[in-house]
Amino acid sequence: MTQHNDRHPPARRPLDRRQVVAAAAQLADTEGLDKLTLTRVAGMLGVRQPALYRHVDGFDDLLRSLSLRGREILAQRLTDAAVGLSGDDSVAAVGHAWRQMVRDHPGLYAATDRYPCAGDPELEAAVERVLAVLGQALRGYDLSEADRVHAARTLRSAFHGFSHLESGDGHPLPHDPEDTFGHLVVLLCAGVHRLSRRSAVGTGDVL
Repeated sequence: MTQHNDRHPPARRPLDRRQVVAAAAQLADTEGLDKLTLTRVAGMLGVRQPALYRHVDGFDDLLRSLSLRGREILAQRLTDAAVGLSGDDSVAAVGHAWRQMVRDHPGLYAATDRYPCAGDPELEAAVERVLAVLGQALRGYDLSEADRVHAARTLRSAFHGFSHLESGDGHPLPHDPEDTFGHLVVLLCAGVHRLSRRSAVGTGDVL
C-alpha cells in the first residue's frame, strides 16, 4: 500500500512591516547603513523588491522607521541604566549605556542622523523621550527646571558627539577612549554641580 506523507512544510508567515524593518535593522547593524538597500532587504526576506512596497513607502520611509527604532532602543537602554541610581552615578550610567547602544546597534544609531525629525511628531516625541530620561537621571541634583532641561540637552550633545566620533574611529591613539570618556563624565558632572550650587544659593554667576 502506498503511504502518503501527510507532513507538509510549515506555512510561511505572511510578511509584515515589522519583519521588513527588523531585516533592515539587522543589515544596517551588521554591514553598515550605507550598505542598506531595498533590494538587499528583499533578498534577506526571500521576496522580490516590489513586495516590500506593500509594507513601506520606499527607502525614505524605511529609513524613518529605523531612525525611530534607534531612538526607542536608546531611550529604553538609558532608562534601564539609571534605575536605582542618582547624581554622578546616574550620569555615568546613562553615558556608558549610550555608548553601548551605539556599539550594539551602529546602523540603527546612524539612521537617527540620516532622517530629519523636525516636523515629524512621532520622531520629535522619540527625541523628547530621550531628553526626559536624561532629565530624570539628573533628579539627584538641586537644579531648577530650566537648568535641568539645559543640562539634559548638554548630556545628549556630549554623549552623542563622543559616540559618533568613537564609532567612526575619531579618537586616535595613543589616548584610551575609556579614559577620555571618564574625563568627559567628570567634566559634565562638575558642570551640573556648578549649576546645582548656583540654583541653590542664587549666586547669580554668569557661565
